[in-house]
Amino acid sequence: MIGAAVAALLVIGGTVWAVSGGGDDKEPVARTSTTPTPAASDAPVNPGDGEGDGKKEDDTDFNASRKAGEAKVLWYKEAPDTPADGADAPGMWFADSIAVKAAYKELVGYKAADGTPAWPAVTLPQKICAVTRQQTADDKVVVAYMSGVSSRAQCNQLQQIDLRTGAKGWTAEVPDGKLFDSASDISLSLAGNTVMVGRSQSGIAYDVRTGKTLYEKEKYNEDCFPSAFAGSANRLISVASCDALGTNEHVEIQELNPATGAVKWTRPLDKGWEVERTFSVDPLVVYSTNDDKNLMNIAAFKADGTVRSQVGFNLKVGTDCGWDLFHRDLLGCGGTAADANTLYLPTDSTNDPNDVVAIDLNTGKEKWRAKSPGDAPMLPIRTDGSTVIAYLEPTYDAPGRVVSIPTSTPTHTPTTLLQLPTSTAKIESGFNSRDVAYLDGRFYLSTTRITGNDETRQKLMLAYGK
Repeated sequence: MIGAAVAALLVIGGTVWAVSGGGDDKEPVARTSTTPTPAASDAPVNPGDGEGDGKKEDDTDFNASRKAGEAKVLWYKEAPDTPADGADAPGMWFADSIAVKAAYKELVGYKAADGTPAWPAVTLPQKICAVTRQQTADDKVVVAYMSGVSSRAQCNQLQQIDLRTGAKGWTAEVPDGKLFDSASDISLSLAGNTVMVGRSQSGIAYDVRTGKTLYEKEKYNEDCFPSAFAGSANRLISVASCDALGTNEHVEIQELNPATGAVKWTRPLDKGWEVERTFSVDPLVVYSTNDDKNLMNIAAFKADGTVRSQVGFNLKVGTDCGWDLFHRDLLGCGGTAADANTLYLPTDSTNDPNDVVAIDLNTGKEKWRAKSPGDAPMLPIRTDGSTVIAYLEPTYDAPGRVVSIPTSTPTHTPTTLLQLPTSTAKIESGFNSRDVAYLDGRFYLSTTRITGNDETRQKLMLAYGK
């Protein structure tokens, strides 16, 4: 796969299969319990059953029929009205006990405990087309929105927003690059205090605090065009396509200094290999494929760009990845987690129970597996080094749950943290395109795509707790 490491390469056949967020025809029901039934609690904010036209509220209390051991529905929100062709709802952030969600033309902030508005909705002139998945240390994000509504409109308008207050900060218009280098469909990555905007063949970096242009990452070595970026708190990764359609056609990975754009190291991949995603940026773990040979590879890298390890055992991965035709959304896979020395991935399973596999990043070998405790797949959400938090998806006859998997004990049996309630099972299983998060004992489920269907209520966000 990679330069000098090719002689030691272990490539595993197969492809990555994305696990959907639940089928539209699933109708989960509760499991029985022998413990006492808790008393009904206050109705969640903006209740609804997910079946109406999205324009009205009703007095459904999801907690009225809550069974023993089931989590409480803290609040439920429906999506704003959108055009018939739908709209994106990218991004979900948390700051100062506020949950923030982007949807169509606005950002909305809800108090995490009860779902009441934390600040007035932030409205943008046109629909949101890209966001930074991360936020700064002081809880700022940058979103992009369209320049208009015509067929010539571009995704090139930037707006900085404070998640704590909902205040708008600086704005900028992303210029096109050189010939054939368009800003019509951009990507956004945050690395420290740098926002990297990916154009079709280059990147332009802004200071997230001021909006000042820092540098451009343009064509290099005469034939290498960077077009995909991924960032973390301290790192910025670039992926470039080189010598397209030529005899030396290949992809290169670089690490850049986020503040200056200076290249720290460059690592070419062998011909035929494409970088699909980064399962982690720090530590750097790259998932790549070779379509001609129907092969996949997962490789971890050291700080200097040399290969740290490659997964060396048969593993069909079941990460929750969205569609990405041009391989530009490097951070677009859910269902993965990593700490300094271990990568946690789910095995492939459409509906049946699967495993979460712990992979040693120093050797590429399997350390252990944890089996799903239910009848459905489970996906890692995050890890703190001592535990992995995972989401067990709903099935036809049971809602989902949030579990904790110990990482340093002899056994790795999942323990239930939140058993999600039957009352919202149908809504839960209807989040086919989704983001999930577990923070401060609360589980959040939100959509990333609003269909625009006027016949049904459009789901936006659900919050659960104890």
